[in-house]
Amino acid sequence: MVTKVQKWGNSQGLRLAKHLLEEANISIGDDVEVTGKDGVIIISPVKRPREKRDLKELVSRIPRNYQAGEVDWGKQVGRETW
Repeated sequence: MVTKVQKWGNSQGLRLAKHLLEEANISIGDDVEVTGKDGVIIISPVKRPREKRDLKELVSRIPRNYQAGEVDWGKQVGRETW
């Protein structure tokens, strides 16, 4: 695939074809690692192992004296009604 480096604001960027991203298993919003070596730019998906969460363990972290309360977000703006 041939593409051009383009200016976007104060940065430069590349457009990558959808099929190329799919082949690399990269989706919009994914973190990628960009490295350069010997005149070559390498873009790789960041692989982070998903941490399994245990609800009982998460709930055990809530302080015993925790009290939920209301938050005042200020005056209504626009067409907000409550």
